[in-house]
Amino acid sequence: MNSLTPGNNISAVEITHISSNGIWMLTHHEELFMSYDDFPWFKDQNIKAILNVEEPRPGHFYWPDIDVDLDLEIIRHPERFPLQAKKHNANPKSPADTAR
Repeated sequence: MNSLTPGNNISAVEITHISSNGIWMLTHHEELFMSYDDFPWFKDQNIKAILNVEEPRPGHFYWPDIDVDLDLEIIRHPERFPLQAKKHNANPKSPADTAR
């Protein structure tokens, strides 16, 4: 009897933990931590959006529900990439509020 050749590994990347401080991601036997301080785009997202991560090419990760893409270098060394997106205020003050 011949066994079939196993298929491609479809679980190359997995979010393993979401905490009040950040996200843990397991990829190719390496666990990486992304703090909300360094990666603010994830902080107010729902769990489903965070868990929906793809690896379109090795070392490049994409969250389609949030439209965020990061590579391993940025995740491993966020201090080398200090530019961060400004958080969008979902409830901006109206002109009447600022006039008071």
